[in-house]
Amino acid sequence: MSEFINNREYRQQELKKIIQKLHEGATVEAVKQEFEALTQGISAVEITEMEQALVNEGLPVEEIQRLCDVHASVFKGSIEEIHQNDGFIISDFDDGHPIHTFKKENRVLENLIEEQVLPYLARYTETKAEQHEELLRGAIDKLKTIDKHYTRKEQLLFPYLEKYDITAPAQVMWGVDDEIRDYIKNVYTLMDHDLIDLQKLNQAVREAVHHIQEMIFKEEEILLPMALEKLQIEEWKAIEESSSEIGYTLLGSVKRWNPKMNADLDISSQLAERQEQGNNQVEFDAGSMTPEEINSILNTLPLDMTFVGADNKVKYFTQGKERIFDRPKTIIGREVKHCHPPKSVHVVEQIVEQLRSGQKDHEDFWIKMGSMYVLIRYYAVRNKEGEFLGTLEITQDIKPIQEIEGEKRLMS
Repeated sequence: MSEFINNREYRQQELKKIIQKLHEGATVEAVKQEFEALTQGISAVEITEMEQALVNEGLPVEEIQRLCDVHASVFKGSIEEIHQNDGFIISDFDDGHPIHTFKKENRVLENLIEEQVLPYLARYTETKAEQHEELLRGAIDKLKTIDKHYTRKEQLLFPYLEKYDITAPAQVMWGVDDEIRDYIKNVYTLMDHDLIDLQKLNQAVREAVHHIQEMIFKEEEILLPMALEKLQIEEWKAIEESSSEIGYTLLGSVKRWNPKMNADLDISSQLAERQEQGNNQVEFDAGSMTPEEINSILNTLPLDMTFVGADNKVKYFTQGKERIFDRPKTIIGREVKHCHPPKSVHVVEQIVEQLRSGQKDHEDFWIKMGSMYVLIRYYAVRNKEGEFLGTLEITQDIKPIQEIEGEKRLMS
């Protein structure tokens, strides 16, 4: 056993050295022979462990992402040879299992590329005919829906991998997903010009297709096998249950997956974490927080919130740093009509009754207060059965929002 561990550690170190050499400028050809000497018995998981180790040692994720295509070109042949007899296929999984759905989408994407995108591109490049341009645009529109495939992967699968301390591969892959989104946007930009540069368009489409095909390989040979090794059945079920909220890529419908949940299966790590934290958790429809976290979040919001219960008595208000209206704690428990000037009480009562009855779900007002432009909104709060629980008042100075111009993206 110790010999196996030593061999594994040695191979891991040597693989990291190869990546380091590529990082320092070595060509793919220069390291291929060295890599092939280490490929005997290599697994996709080891590649991800190598990337994780490099990140843990301080190599920025962006650097690994920059080398991602180089990794694929080096690893691809060896991994395909190793997994050609034991790789998993769609039929290995029940219809509706997230892996089954991911791979099914990949097959549809491959067909779209081979049967529509590339043929339509060739025809349009050759004929410059408007009808072929429309066919190509339609195919690109379909290709753009790959965003749903990537979003499910990023928002549903990656969080579970992160729970098992697998962060670097997910971050690298997410970065490449965004690059693919940008490649597709670039195709649209080129096609929206009055005079389309066919040479640039041809290059842009083929570049997008190439990276999509590479991502399909990375998903099926690295990401999904790694996830299969780590995730429990409860976690796959949670992914499946949330998938429809995001949607699917080029699939008309996806069958619900209902695995048999054995009583002796380990509970999900998420539930275990909650149990370890004790009973000091408030459960929500999506997640849980401590009372301290809830209070701090509400007081951080850039707006004021006041909640009046179904009995028309004030139950709660936020205490942010910059308040618009004064709210002394003495109003807690008071009837809402006693918290407003007599001349406006009848208006407040009318609004509350309209919300209570279902005549309205919300009502808005806006006023100028010195340098502020204040938006006041009243919302009916109802439970899942539609029962009226109370009224939520939200006030916010929207003048800074009105003054926003142009764009400020996250990366800037």
